[in-house]
Amino acid sequence: MTTAPVKFRRANPVDKEVIQRISADSYIPAYMAVLGTIPKPATEDYGPRIEKGEVWVLEVEDEPTGIAVLEERADHLLVYSIAVKPDAQRKGYGIALLNFADQRAIALGLREIRLYTNERMEGNLRLYRRRGFVEIAKRPHPSSPGQVLVDMIRRLDPPVSRIGSD
Repeated sequence: MTTAPVKFRRANPVDKEVIQRISADSYIPAYMAVLGTIPKPATEDYGPRIEKGEVWVLEVEDEPTGIAVLEERADHLLVYSIAVKPDAQRKGYGIALLNFADQRAIALGLREIRLYTNERMEGNLRLYRRRGFVEIAKRPHPSSPGQVLVDMIRRLDPPVSRIGSD
């Protein structure tokens, strides 16, 4: 676990190249090793998502270290993608990104976080389950025949009011 202070900020167009690099460097080795394919977040153009305000950068000592792509929906926040630079993995930054997603959802008045991953990405599933996500469905992968996605949800407790208490 890391002790270095982290900062989250909304991505801007200048960040596009580093976001793409973090995503590709994080996803390609992991998914190629397990699935033999490169997932969409590793190669997609993040420009439109940056323009929509969906991409967040986690900085450690002012250095972009991780990203979260968060899609705001009417009744939940979808974690489309989280990625951490390979040399910074296993230091708690993935959990920090998930915690940030919780904070964003609460700030938006949402009480539910959703995400999905490939059923063969067992490390992802373990991490998400440890963070309180539960499986709600499985479905065929829309662009990879024969593969299955696992949909997961985590409900957030409403904040406890302290008004009137001593």
